[in-house]
Amino acid sequence: MPRHSALFVLTAALAASVSLPAHADMMFNRVASFAVAGNLPADVEKTTPTSSEIITASEDGMTLVYSDSPLGAVGFIDIADPKAPKAGGIVKISGEPTSVVVIGGKVLAGVNTSQSKARPSGNLTVIDLASKAIESTCDLGGQPDSLAFSKDGKFLAIAIENERDEELNDGEIPQMPVGDLKIFTLAEGQPDCATMKTVNLAGIAEVAGEDPEPEFVAFNEAGEMAVTLQENNHIAIVNAETGAIATHFSAGSATLDKVDTKKNGALSFDGKIENVAREPDAVKWLDNDRLVVANEGDYKGGSRGFTIFSRKGEVLYDSGPSFEYQVANAGHYPDDRNKKGVEPEGLETGTFGEDRLMFVASERGSVVGVYKDTGAEPRFVQILPSGIGPEGLVAIPSRNLLVTANEADLVEDGLARSHVMIYERSEGPATYPMITAKPTADGTPLGWGALSALAAGDAAGKLFAASDSFYANAPSIFEIDATQTPALITGKTIVTRDGHPAQKIDIEGLVADGEGGFWLANEGDPAKLVPHAILRVDDKGEIKQEIGFPMELLAHQTRFGVEGITAIGEGDDLTLVMAVQREWADDPKGQVKLLAYKPKAKEWSAVRYPLETTEAGWMGLSEITTHDGKLYILERDNQIGDLAKVKRIYSVALDAFKPAKLGGDLPLVEKTLVRDIVGDLKSATNGYVIDKVEGFTIDRNGDIFVATDNDGVDDSSGETLFLRLGNISAMN
Repeated sequence: MPRHSALFVLTAALAASVSLPAHADMMFNRVASFAVAGNLPADVEKTTPTSSEIITASEDGMTLVYSDSPLGAVGFIDIADPKAPKAGGIVKISGEPTSVVVIGGKVLAGVNTSQSKARPSGNLTVIDLASKAIESTCDLGGQPDSLAFSKDGKFLAIAIENERDEELNDGEIPQMPVGDLKIFTLAEGQPDCATMKTVNLAGIAEVAGEDPEPEFVAFNEAGEMAVTLQENNHIAIVNAETGAIATHFSAGSATLDKVDTKKNGALSFDGKIENVAREPDAVKWLDNDRLVVANEGDYKGGSRGFTIFSRKGEVLYDSGPSFEYQVANAGHYPDDRNKKGVEPEGLETGTFGEDRLMFVASERGSVVGVYKDTGAEPRFVQILPSGIGPEGLVAIPSRNLLVTANEADLVEDGLARSHVMIYERSEGPATYPMITAKPTADGTPLGWGALSALAAGDAAGKLFAASDSFYANAPSIFEIDATQTPALITGKTIVTRDGHPAQKIDIEGLVADGEGGFWLANEGDPAKLVPHAILRVDDKGEIKQEIGFPMELLAHQTRFGVEGITAIGEGDDLTLVMAVQREWADDPKGQVKLLAYKPKAKEWSAVRYPLETTEAGWMGLSEITTHDGKLYILERDNQIGDLAKVKRIYSVALDAFKPAKLGGDLPLVEKTLVRDIVGDLKSATNGYVIDKVEGFTIDRNGDIFVATDNDGVDDSSGETLFLRLGNISAMN
C-alpha cells in the first residue's frame, strides 16, 4: 500500500474515536418508512413474503421503482410527498427481478429465469413507467445482476454474474458457466436487442480467472464502466462504446487490527485479521478518475469497510476499521454474524449542494454511513438507521432525498417486513442515533446493544442500563449520561462471578442498591438451566448475593420470568418489587404477578396485575419503577410495525399495593393509564414501531426515559430508540 494510503487508514481509525459532530449545518433524517407489503394486490395474502432489493427513481424523482425478487415483481412507490409515500402497485414478471433502472419513461429490469445455478438464463424486460405495461424483452443468455446506463443515455450495461452454487463443493470456484458483461445501445430509453455486445472478462483476475463473476457495474461521465468481480477480488474498467477492457486490477487485501473477530456473545475489539481480500460488491465513481467500492466479501474475503481507488488501481484511501467502529458506537455491531463484521454491500454517491457525498450501507449492521468526499480522506458525517439488510440506495439530490431498500422480510417469524425508507437533508441536528457510546481509551468501541433494562442514578440525567442474554459471555451494566443529546454511554461494567464474566444469567431489570452496586432481575429459562433469581452486585460488577425463587413460584414457572425490578423503602424496610412478563401456570388468563421480596426478612409475596387484551401475539410486562408514591409499569404486546397496538405506561398507587403471601389468593391491583407511547415510537425517527420496548425509568428530576431492545442486531434493524417523554408531573 502506498505511504499516503497507509496514512489515510491510520487517520481513519483514529477518527473513529470521535463521536458525532457537535454541529452540522445539513443532516439527513428519516421522514418516512414504507412497508412494501403495502404494494401487494388485494387478492394476495398480506403475509406473502416480499422484498425491496435494488431501488431507483424516475427522472423527476417523484416515483420509486424497486425489484422484488420473492414476489417476482417490480414495485412502484409514489413519493410526490416524501413524508407520505403511497403504494404505486406492482408489475408481475415471469422470473426473478434482480435489478432495475429508469431512463426516460422506461423501466429496465434484469430478470433471472435460471432453472438452476448450472443452467443460468435471464432477460432484460422493458416496462413503460406510465402504463406499467411490459413492452419487450431481450434474451441475455445468463443470470443478470447489476444494471447501469451511461450519463449521456446512449448505453446500458448489465453484469451477468452466473452466480456460484454455495452448496456445490463448499461453494468453491471456478464453477461454470462463466459470467460476462453485456452492453446495449439505447434509443430514447429503449434497448436495441440486436446491438447487444458481450465483454469477455475471463482470464484477467488472479483468483479463479477462468470463472469471472461480475457483481456490480457503474458508469462515469467519460463513458467508462467500472465492473466489480467480487469472488475474483478484481475490478475492470471497460469502454462502453468499444467494449474493450481499458484496464483492470486486483482489489487487493487489507490487514485490520483491533476488530471483533469472534461470534461469542461478547463485543471485544481486540482481534486482528491479516491480508483479507476486499472482495468488493457495489461500485460508484466519484469522478472520472476515482471510484469507491463497498468491500462486502461474499466468498472468502471482506475487509469490513470501503476503499477509494484511482482509475489505475491505486489505493487512495481505505477505511480500515473506522466505518465498523462508527457502526459499533451506535450499537449496531452484528456479533451473531461476526466473520465479516458489518459487511458493507450497498453504495451510492450524490452531490447535494456543494457536497459530494458517499453513502455506505452495512448489510449486517442495518445502517448507512454518510461521508463527505474531500478529495483525500472522506469525512464521516452521520449514521442513518435503516430497515433490516439495506442493499439498494438511490440519491435524489434535486429533492434533497436519499432512499434505501431493505431486502429482509421476516413475516414468517412474526418480525419486521421489508421496508423502503426515505431520508431528507435539511438544516438541523441528526435525530439518530438517540444513544451512542464513548469510545475506549485506545479508540476502539466500548461495545453495547440489546438494552433490556433501565434505571435511575443519584442525579438528574444519570441512568444505568443492562444488556440481556444476547451477550451471554459479557453481561454488562452501562452508565449513561442522558443530559447529552444523543445520550452517551460513558462506562461499561461486566457482571462477574468469581472474577469471570458470569454465566447462566439474563439481566432484564436493575435498580441501584444505594451502596454503589445494584439489584438485578435475572429472567430464568429452565430449558437452558438459567435460574429465576435476584442478584446483587457490587460497584465492580461482582455478584455478591444470589436469591433464588421459592418453590411456591418455581412449581408454576415458565421461561417468561421477571422483566424489571425496583425498590421501595431502604435498610431493614427495603422491599424489592419485580414484574413477571407473562402468565405462569397458576395465573388466571390475562393476569400476571408483581412479586415482592423483603431481603431482611427473606419474605416473598405478590399481587396480580391485569393485562390488556390483544388480537394477535401476546401481552406482557417489560419494566417497573417507582416514583413519588406510585409504581410505574411498562406494558406491551409483542407486535411490530402496523400490528403493534399496546406500548403503554401504567401506574399503580403504592397505597393500594398490598401483596399477599404466596400459595393463597392474591389481590388484583388497579392500574391507571399514564401514557400510550405508540405515537412516540412512530415519531421518534419515523421508522416502524419496534416491538421490544424494554427499558423505562424516571430519573431524580422526575423525567421519563424509555429505551428499546435491539436484539443485538439479530433479525432486527438494530435500532435503539431512546425516548425522553418529559416530566412525570405533567402526566399525573
